[in-house]
Amino acid sequence: MSEPLRGVIVAHSDLAAALVAAVQRISGVGPEALVALSNEGLGPGGIRDRLDELVGDHPAVIFSDLKGGSCGMAARQLCGSRPGNGLVTGVNLAVLLDFVMNREMPMAELLERLQERGRAAIEALPARD
Repeated sequence: MSEPLRGVIVAHSDLAAALVAAVQRISGVGPEALVALSNEGLGPGGIRDRLDELVGDHPAVIFSDLKGGSCGMAARQLCGSRPGNGLVTGVNLAVLLDFVMNREMPMAELLERLQERGRAAIEALPARD
């Protein structure tokens, strides 16, 4: 069996660290499963370089807070230049919890599952009068 996938969250300000802390607290997973990267003080090139370091030599799923913007664009660039890595944008806690519980799945199946989980986790309820 191959090594479970690693997740890297890249997000604005302290969001990535807060998401990692919440996932670890809820699931009990260790730091090998999911790491955080803030864009604080980094331009697009710096974000991409740090992502490259954090991903390392093994396939990873990169999670970004926004589809566009510096974090999302840096993640897209990395995935475009390094096949075998996946990207999930618009990350939320439900997606990350599903990831850490299923990171041994094949990449393509896992990415599809995570997208479905993210969509299912969002619900708009009508306002009460």
